Amino acid sequence: MHVRYLRIGPALLGVAMVFSANAQTVTGQITLSLTLTSSCQVNGLAGNSGLNFGSLDFGNTSSLFTEADSQVLGGTGPGGGLSILCSSGTSPTVQVRAGNHDGLSNGGTRALADGNSNFVPYDLYTDPGHNTLLAIDGVIPLATSTGVAQTVNIYGKAKGVAGLPAGTYTDTISVELTF
Repeated sequence: MHVRYLRIGPALLGVAMVFSANAQTVTGQITLSLTLTSSCQVNGLAGNSGLNFGSLDFGNTSSLFTEADSQVLGGTGPGGGLSILCSSGTSPTVQVRAGNHDGLSNGGTRALADGNSNFVPYDLYTDPGHNTLLAIDGVIPLATSTGVAQTVNIYGKAKGVAGLPAGTYTDTISVELTF
């Protein structure tokens, strides 16, 4: 029985050598691609419309107030201003469009309304001292993006008007981010 294994072993080895002598190799490659498009995030969220650019809350005050100041808040950085993060190399701009009640009250280019034809005039500014007016359709250019979030500060000043009834006064402003 030992002898048979020895005779079969060399025969199998010969068959294996014939198969390996006929083996061939084929080479090639796989092509990969990834296309990145420019994009931006507003206050940490991406999208093409309906984004929340923040809020400006003048707070609670007497109906006999003379002035109320506030800042647009929405970001997470120091001061909480509007946070814009865009693809590196883009040149983003923020355009602050019209509000719902612009020009309806003397004393400001914009107005908050209570829904009963009562208006509180206000204006927006790009500095905390309220020296640089941000006009309706005003554009705030940002530095060329390096892929790091940029803070955009927008400040508001509301002006009191004699005879205003107590109530909640609101407005909504459209904002566009171009990059």
